Amino acid sequence: MTIDYAKAREAMVEQQVRPWDVLDVRVLDTIARVPRELFVNEAHRALAYADLELPIGHGETMLKPVVEGRALQALALSPGDEVLEIGTGSGYLAACLGNLARDVVSLERHADLAEAAQDRLVTQAISNVQVIAADAFAWETERRFDAICVGGAVDTIPARFLQWLRPGGRMFIVRGREPAMEAVLVHREGDDVNAPRIESLFETGLAYLAGAAPVPQFSL
Repeated sequence: MTIDYAKAREAMVEQQVRPWDVLDVRVLDTIARVPRELFVNEAHRALAYADLELPIGHGETMLKPVVEGRALQALALSPGDEVLEIGTGSGYLAACLGNLARDVVSLERHADLAEAAQDRLVTQAISNVQVIAADAFAWETERRFDAICVGGAVDTIPARFLQWLRPGGRMFIVRGREPAMEAVLVHREGDDVNAPRIESLFETGLAYLAGAAPVPQFSL
């Protein structure tokens, strides 16, 4: 059976993403335009537009379309923004970020996933996204970003992520522990990285970033 991916994409936008209160026209247009099926492993391509997290290797998954839509909307990107993504995965969300912002740096700790994602982006002629094979907890940069999008959960928000934000910048991240995880938008409002303003967005559950899971508590 041949799948009409354009119709599937339209249905995803109208039946999944928009009903989840994603109403930003630029975000909806981006999701309606980026061919998600080309960022999905061939074995799961028929499920590219399903309301599912899809496996991409190394135990990693693509985020659900509704979570991606809410993340993109929350970041409220301007065409001149510089963005850092933590957790490239398939490269799909990086492609969406690249459509909405001026420049995207995306970190992926698995070198093979990073290479595959960059190849997909090149194939789609998305030239303003650079994928770097690096662990976000070991990567160093002097660069600062207008927005950060984190593709995995954390127990607590890492200070090093906040340091990469410019004053006035914002970060989408999921924090907490099951069953009480929440997606938040973290605003760096001034020079002090220790006093961010945190805006609660919605409840969800995500796998933890490597190195960001809770420390096991042992009791006697």
